[in-house]
Amino acid sequence: MTLDLSKIPLDQLMYGISLGAVAMMAAAGVLEAGRKRFDLFGMVVVALAAALGGGSLRDVLLDRPVFWVADQTYLVAALIAAMLTFFLARIFALPARLFLVPDAAGLALFTISGTKAALVWGAPWLVASFMGVITGVMGGVLRDVLCNEEPLVFQGTLYATAAWAGALVFIGSMTWGLDPGQAAMAGGALIFLLRVAAIRWEIALPRFTARL
Repeated sequence: MTLDLSKIPLDQLMYGISLGAVAMMAAAGVLEAGRKRFDLFGMVVVALAAALGGGSLRDVLLDRPVFWVADQTYLVAALIAAMLTFFLARIFALPARLFLVPDAAGLALFTISGTKAALVWGAPWLVASFMGVITGVMGGVLRDVLCNEEPLVFQGTLYATAAWAGALVFIGSMTWGLDPGQAAMAGGALIFLLRVAAIRWEIALPRFTARL
């Protein structure tokens, strides 16, 4: 039995994607904070910053109600995911780089949901794609800063570039007549696969080198 995304109302689909993104980013925040030996409160703070930071900035820039203030389900989802991850990590030995997997999934989900939110708000396609990137990457930036780490987005391997490519594919697919649900899957899958490939094979943009 296969899931026919075209039969799922678009609003419900994007709402589910947004909740999944919040949960994934919260889990990634806890896993990274765990490497710093933070206590439970510190991990929750990092998780909430990672899960809610990008969408909050997007909403402020678009001058719309902040998503988790308007609907506390997002806050509840972030808290539950953070707590579950915290206690599971205390039971099972988890690899240090495990947070990169939920981070990649969260990047994909947040970018697509952020792009869709900007389009619904009436933003032009280029602005909407950039808002998707902001939604996808800024939570991770806040997480890394709070953990006193160089943000992943600045470390060379494809991150924001993957997010922007997926956002453009999402918009382009709908422009070409693809069902919005399938377009979301295409854009999200591209982001996730590009990010995982970048991690695996260290695919990166050229670095700036100045001649002195």
